[in-house]
Amino acid sequence: MNVPTMAEMMAQGKQPEVLFWVGCAGSFDDRAKKITKAFVKILNKANVEFAVLGTEESCTGDPAKRAGNEFLFQMQAMTNIEVLNAYEIKKIVTACPHCFNTLKNEYPQLGGNYEVVHHTELLKSLLDDGRLTIEGGQFKGKKITFHDPCYLGRANDVYEAPRELIQKLDVELVEMKRCKTNGLCCGAGGAQMFKEPEKGAKDINVERTEEAIEAKPDIIATGCPFCNTMMTDGVKATNKESEIDVLDIAELIANAKDL
Repeated sequence: MNVPTMAEMMAQGKQPEVLFWVGCAGSFDDRAKKITKAFVKILNKANVEFAVLGTEESCTGDPAKRAGNEFLFQMQAMTNIEVLNAYEIKKIVTACPHCFNTLKNEYPQLGGNYEVVHHTELLKSLLDDGRLTIEGGQFKGKKITFHDPCYLGRANDVYEAPRELIQKLDVELVEMKRCKTNGLCCGAGGAQMFKEPEKGAKDINVERTEEAIEAKPDIIATGCPFCNTMMTDGVKATNKESEIDVLDIAELIANAKDL
């Protein structure tokens, strides 16, 4: 699998079309690594010249900021901005809506100005430009419901790109009761991903998974590594593991084409 770093690209005197920001989950979480690999396979297939920062990439600071540690956030952000600006990065793509939102909306005030797109938006543009074709493959005729990540949907109004990609797979897209602007959080945002939930009658990810199950899908599609974890746990908690898969949109496309 071909994944050049920015340092290697610069050594060859080349500038990539886009920088792939992998994010903490995509780098270290075993489940999310599969999403990273699927996305890289698609980029290679579409002949997109991309690079990663590799060990020069640090956390965007989203969990620190959401947890109230503005000082730590600014330290992390400034470190990343120095690296990005040194490489003269113009365009960034990421499969994590938390990284996406932070890079896009919070880095400009600290001197980091980039065109930032979510991986579903980039895949949609590759499709529109004819650089990528999507076939139904093994998913033809399956029922898929899409869970809107908070930081992709309500925070940044990206609703259509993921849905258009799903529909290209020749599947039946079924919506949950609460979707799009009225979507329900999976429960992992605001640094909640890294702690146990407070005591209560029901965990929010189980509540959300039950809403997905009502739509009777074969697959719950996600566009965020945190949502993926929470929905997977929800499927386990409701004993539907044998019936329902939880897959990122990049995985759906890569699996359909057997990349």
